[in-house]
Amino acid sequence: MPGIVSVKTPPEAQPLRISVPDESNGRVGASSERSEPVNPKSNSPAPRRPPSPSPSTSRAKPSPDRSSGKKKSPPEKIVIDESSLDNPDLGPFLLKLARDTIASGEGPNKALDYALRAAKSFEKCAIDGEPSLDLAMSLHVVAAIYCSLGRFEEAIPVLERAIKVPEVSKGADHALAAFSGYMQLGDTHSMLGQLDRSIECYEDGLKIQMEALGDTDPRVAETCRYLAEAHVQAMQFDEAENLCKKTLEIHRVHSPPASLEEAADRRLMALICEAKGDYESALEHLVLASMAMIANGQENEVAAIDVSIGNIYLSLSRFDEAVFSYQKALTVFKSSKGDNHPSVASVFVRLADLYYKTGKLRESRSYCENALRIYAKPVPGTTAEEIACGLTEISAIYELFNEPEEALKLLLKAMKLLEDKPGQQSTIAGIEARMGVMFYMVGRYEEAHSSFENAVAKLRAGGERKSAFFGVVLNQMGLSSVQLFKIDEAAELFEEARQILEQECGPCHQDTLGVYSNLAATYDALGRVDDAIEILEYVLKLREEKLGTANPDFDDEKKRLAELLKEAGKSRNKNAKSLENLIDPNSKRTKKEPSRKWSAFGFRS
Repeated sequence: MPGIVSVKTPPEAQPLRISVPDESNGRVGASSERSEPVNPKSNSPAPRRPPSPSPSTSRAKPSPDRSSGKKKSPPEKIVIDESSLDNPDLGPFLLKLARDTIASGEGPNKALDYALRAAKSFEKCAIDGEPSLDLAMSLHVVAAIYCSLGRFEEAIPVLERAIKVPEVSKGADHALAAFSGYMQLGDTHSMLGQLDRSIECYEDGLKIQMEALGDTDPRVAETCRYLAEAHVQAMQFDEAENLCKKTLEIHRVHSPPASLEEAADRRLMALICEAKGDYESALEHLVLASMAMIANGQENEVAAIDVSIGNIYLSLSRFDEAVFSYQKALTVFKSSKGDNHPSVASVFVRLADLYYKTGKLRESRSYCENALRIYAKPVPGTTAEEIACGLTEISAIYELFNEPEEALKLLLKAMKLLEDKPGQQSTIAGIEARMGVMFYMVGRYEEAHSSFENAVAKLRAGGERKSAFFGVVLNQMGLSSVQLFKIDEAAELFEEARQILEQECGPCHQDTLGVYSNLAATYDALGRVDDAIEILEYVLKLREEKLGTANPDFDDEKKRLAELLKEAGKSRNKNAKSLENLIDPNSKRTKKEPSRKWSAFGFRS
């Protein structure tokens, strides 16, 4: 029975090399230039995803050829002559021609022509009207070529058609074709930034694979890790953790102790634990991964893990141990990769962060400048994603230096590096959100609002509209709307943020409480004093019953409520109503006409 495996590409693969299905095993895929998602570490509302303890290489994606820098011409419309396509020998011949054309480097457009004609021939020659697996194979190739040309939107309907061809109940060959189709479709959605749809496709593929191979096959473990990485990208850490645990269990049975597979699993698990704030567990997984890499002679991988261990020590304020881990990694990277490699720059950035936190500002600035010199003249082979990630992290340190203009320059450079890269929409949204915060800090509210608006649009399109980060960005955009006197828009944004943060973080979380306060202030500005009073009564009750009254915000909110009650001629209602129906956009409550007066109390970022 042929194995059902996720289609992967080695990290050194070049763009535009399309792996066409081999007739012997039916594997389909598109080679890709590997790139790691850039997610900056920051106090500002950027995706709160910690830097990866392991540069993962399992999630392969198709990437277009963008090396020429020339303006992309409109795609040629390919006209297919159908007069001779009913010859059953023509489909295999055309598919072979497509394969040979790609191998010879003649260009993807001619290969696309052959693959489209092959698919049409297989469709016309279907026996008893039932399409063959050859049709699915040719459609996979067509989609892969579209992706290599950067025409991802055109690849989607082709793959959606391809996954309808196989019937999984007919055996392993059909299961393989269906699995490959779902995984390729998931990759294509991911390149368009549609993470929610991407994850759905991976889940469908995993289900087919498990039905064909069983729950404990090593190839199932590979797909589980692949899907876990997708969940990490979407900041869905609970789902990622469950999948990673399953992967570890399978490798524990099928792999020898301290295997490379187990090390990769533990590095991913460490990333998940770090993101969830479980630093001790993350440290334990990293130490075990490091021991496995040492046993396998992987010196550079050990150094990469040392950087991740340093990050954990830094989060735990164990600064001396963090410096030791960073310096160990720095020594290895300099000796094996050279003084100007981006890996060296990335360690400089971590040391800059550490020295800022320990009050050594001169050393911190020096390390930032050293890293910037490396990024300014990158060595051959350095990816735009690596440089953008470094610039984004350095910008966060300049933000701490209270140099927002310099931080903005670095963020703009990072965004320009990524703007034409597929699959980076979520990362760009995070950068735009950070830029919005910077613009807001320096009083450039129009630009702040525009940056937040762009970030929100990208996050909505990418399926992240239910994440806590999305709620935080909505809150920030609402604040910029207030500064521009767009009070109705601000109220809508705060309401949406409230719904998301209540669901994701709970009503007692600081982010949620901040949105409650902003929403109350907005309602007051709109003349909806009763609504503002109800929200503040609810918040005060939460603080009194669950959070305690020692927080300085308690006294501030109590004063705010007293002012509103005095204005409305009321006394405080100790039995505050639930907010469940209070902020319902479809509510039949009669609202006062907006008075456009400013609230007596402020807003919280």
